[in-house]
Amino acid sequence: MTGTPRRLTQRDIARMTGVSQATVSLVLNGRSDGDVRIAPETRERVLRAIRDSGYVADPIARRLAARDNRIIGVFTYEPVFPAGNSDFYHPFLVGIEERAEALGSDLLLLTSAPVVDGRRRIFHEGNRLRLADGCILLGRSLDREELARLVADGFPFVSVGRRDDAGGPVSWVGADYAGATADLVRRAAELGHTRLLYMGQGEGPESHADRKAGFDRGVAAAGVTGLHLPADDLGAVLESGATVVFAEEHSDGVALAGQAGQHGPDSLSIVTLGQPTRHVTDPTDTRFTGFEIPRREMGAQALEVLTALLDGTKTKRQRLLPCRLIPGTTLKESAK
Repeated sequence: MTGTPRRLTQRDIARMTGVSQATVSLVLNGRSDGDVRIAPETRERVLRAIRDSGYVADPIARRLAARDNRIIGVFTYEPVFPAGNSDFYHPFLVGIEERAEALGSDLLLLTSAPVVDGRRRIFHEGNRLRLADGCILLGRSLDREELARLVADGFPFVSVGRRDDAGGPVSWVGADYAGATADLVRRAAELGHTRLLYMGQGEGPESHADRKAGFDRGVAAAGVTGLHLPADDLGAVLESGATVVFAEEHSDGVALAGQAGQHGPDSLSIVTLGQPTRHVTDPTDTRFTGFEIPRREMGAQALEVLTALLDGTKTKRQRLLPCRLIPGTTLKESAK
């Protein structure tokens, strides 16, 4: 009894024609690779061997070679799965997953990246980035050198969150932190606040810089006084004379509220600029005035943009989505 004949492989065709397996792959897919040019007689020899041998290409391998396998990579610079009650990244992932399912794509979570100098790295020995057709990048702060390399290499990717150019335009879907913050400054001024304070870095990641830019823009438009202090000295913040504080990080706003309840004025207004990114206990369950980041929609639209790039479809490659106001109870009419 004879067994099933062994399926011919590209290696077999390469051995039969005296060329490399890479050359066989290029001929099969009807393309060249960079500076590699295949002589017409070599191409014809390979094609003849394919016809004569009855070779049938593996459809999965063909799709991989054509980079049309509908596998989308997701690379995260920071841990994204819930730890305790901090669940900031979950809605982004839900949006990505839902849109991938609707578009018939599979997701590949790239988790093998090593941590170098305290940060994950896309590019490392044995990285599997190119197993995917393209990649979605997720994290508060992305590595500038790696972004520049992705742009230079022409690898399709989309960042969740606005990013500055990195040797060329970067595709991204971001939240309008600047517009939302400026709108909250305007509301504070309408409530009679004339001395406003921004508490946080105000620089570094684009999301911080955008919030601070919105605060400065709102202060200038309202003709009020704007101050800036870091969040690591709550005592200085309370002593600043500001009647309303804009907390860059929600958790810092919670900490300030606790400190103000013990040592500060009861009339102090606090605005938090987004959802919690790290867990902090709030014993009062205060509903802070601020805005909601459209995290789920940002993830979904990032997948849309990347799919359009892969399909060669014309699309807006940089999108800024509005944030929704949360009225809350912590922005009060100024007592001064």
